Amino acid sequence: MKTEKKNMMNRLKRAEGQLRGIQKMIDEEQECIDIVTQLSAVRSSINSIMGLVIAQKVQACIEHPSDNPEEQEARLQEAINLIVKK
Repeated sequence: MKTEKKNMMNRLKRAEGQLRGIQKMIDEEQECIDIVTQLSAVRSSINSIMGLVIAQKVQACIEHPSDNPEEQEARLQEAINLIVKK
């Protein structure tokens, strides 16, 4: 497994564990602020993973340009739009 892929999988597993922890916190009716704090941490983790995925895609496009540059540009722009959407 490539190092980058392994890194992303590890980060996703960590986020999955955090989500399970949040489910337990909700089940145990823990304080709202504690739950929101953990949700914020998961969101940051997922945003970081998204950044890694986009960075890898950009790098791949630079290293191995597509035969159809317009399609490649459109796909990259779509991915960027997903990240910056509010």
